[in-house]
Amino acid sequence: ALVDAPANGITLCTGSFGASARNDLVAMTERFARRVNFVHLRNVSRDSGGNFIEANHLDGDVDMFGVMKALLIEQKRRAAEDPRRPHMPMRPDHGHLMLPDRTRPNVYPGYSLFGRMRGLAELRGMELGMRRALGL
Repeated sequence: ALVDAPANGITLCTGSFGASARNDLVAMTERFARRVNFVHLRNVSRDSGGNFIEANHLDGDVDMFGVMKALLIEQKRRAAEDPRRPHMPMRPDHGHLMLPDRTRPNVYPGYSLFGRMRGLAELRGMELGMRRALGL
């Protein structure tokens, strides 16, 4: 980076980077973890033609476990280095449209209340289990 400051970082979108089979998201996350300031957690399924579709947060071709593990290890490193800066906000992105949202007005694909809450619950469960298993 031209200016080496914590504020000079990136948003890691696992769906955008995961759309290409050439991207090793776990390795990328480990390499750039110090620069990650915000995380969009979403998953995709790729086909042999280079196309992709949205997948459930814990399914698909993105190794969500490996990515989350790298991010949690980075959060622990940040907390030890500077207790004021351990935070790395994460959010589920592009939840599936679920039944209760089908009849609600003004629901945008990928941003339904119930689909994103389902994704959040799954990701938080994985995070909690991982933190306990790794002693983080």
